[in-house]
Amino acid sequence: MESISVFDMLKIGVGPSSSHTLGPWRAAERWLARLDSRGNLEKVEEVEVHLYGSLSLTGKGHATDYAVMLGLLGADPEQIPIADIDPLITGIKDNNILKLNGKYKIVFDPKKNIVFNRKFLPFHANGIKFQAILKSGRKISKTYYSIGGGFVISEERKNAKRKVDMFNKFPYPIQKGTELLEYCKKEDLKISDIVLENEKSLRSNEEIDYQLNRIWNTMLECMYTGCHTEGTLPGGLNVKRRAFEMHNKLKSDLPYSTPEEWLQSIRQTEVKFRQILQWVSCFALSVNEVNASLGRVVTAPTNGSAGVIPAVLMYYMVIENHAGNFEHVKQFLLVAGEIGSIFKKGATISAAMGGCQAEIGVSSAMAAGALTELLGGSPEQVLMAAEIAMEHHLGLTCDPIGGLVQIPCIERNSMGAIKAINAAELALGSDPSAAKVPLDKVVQTMWETAKDMSSKYKETSEGGLAVGVFLSDC
Repeated sequence: MESISVFDMLKIGVGPSSSHTLGPWRAAERWLARLDSRGNLEKVEEVEVHLYGSLSLTGKGHATDYAVMLGLLGADPEQIPIADIDPLITGIKDNNILKLNGKYKIVFDPKKNIVFNRKFLPFHANGIKFQAILKSGRKISKTYYSIGGGFVISEERKNAKRKVDMFNKFPYPIQKGTELLEYCKKEDLKISDIVLENEKSLRSNEEIDYQLNRIWNTMLECMYTGCHTEGTLPGGLNVKRRAFEMHNKLKSDLPYSTPEEWLQSIRQTEVKFRQILQWVSCFALSVNEVNASLGRVVTAPTNGSAGVIPAVLMYYMVIENHAGNFEHVKQFLLVAGEIGSIFKKGATISAAMGGCQAEIGVSSAMAAGALTELLGGSPEQVLMAAEIAMEHHLGLTCDPIGGLVQIPCIERNSMGAIKAINAAELALGSDPSAAKVPLDKVVQTMWETAKDMSSKYKETSEGGLAVGVFLSDC
């Protein structure tokens, strides 16, 4: 079994999709590196990109073509200024010229050189093939698969052995929830402590804190941006941003000018039950409205489900614990990442493979478990909370209208966040030894459900709301 770090599960990137935007972007980067390592990059005369299966069927709505072009330009999704994206894409479209890896100009017409193929490749639903014609006339190609959450692989899995070696070097190698609980009992440690020890086998304490802080700051800035941006989302559905108006009704008159000051101001705002629901929904909506507009988010574990974990963590920071600090954030993210990795190892986090249960369901489980530990729950209660959250997302389909990560995706994040909080409270009030469904069983059930689910409901926009609601109705 290969190692999966917290930083594999929580990645900084650009929306609207981890599998259809960030994944193809990273695949293009990997292909450029492959060309360069073989001395072929500067010899490229022409490039053609073929998208297959779900990448093709919902690629336009997920900005897959944009991601491919940005990746071929050599832009970094973690660092590129969001304001630069439209001018870069417009420049390629207007001039039919692309500067490969930012260095080598080639003729590139997106309408001709990016080919949308409806057929599915047998290895995975999200296939992408890069083909280059060199100046000598020789053709070379490479196929990658975007398997969800920004993870990219090829069929031969050359990095798999390295990942297995890393897994075996973990002081606490974990594949299932039962193994995680055994380590917690044996060492008398919380789940976050076990996960931290594994991370320390990969990087220093300073690097762990630095990266986790980057992730939290990106989440916070994303919520802040979403709550302070009004207007209509791009894509043609004319979806109105709601976080802006919701936030204006909820906020106090206290002044602030930064995301950190904003957090403090919310702590000083009186809330009752309805306001708590509204704040959590507002946080989740804000993230996914930013995501839908090609903004910067954290895959948690995917872009389509990026709002759940920040919303639940923000709930803890501004409502449950006004003294909450980075140590609490760190603890939350470590637990969330480990729960997500258990689902990825035992099932999938790709909607193209498992429907929305693989995205919102997993993110809700991650958030539920992480919140439970922060609220004083035992390791058994943490996994119980994760199981409850997923149990009530089983069978959830992925049916985005117009292939856009907007309807029903944005609202589903608010529902996933509320369910996560509810699942945590149910677990905290329960005896885990009396639980009838262990986490590993719900992971297995989710995977069996995914395999039984029709492809119409796996991010193809060929079933459900995607065909039940006409674009003209929007």
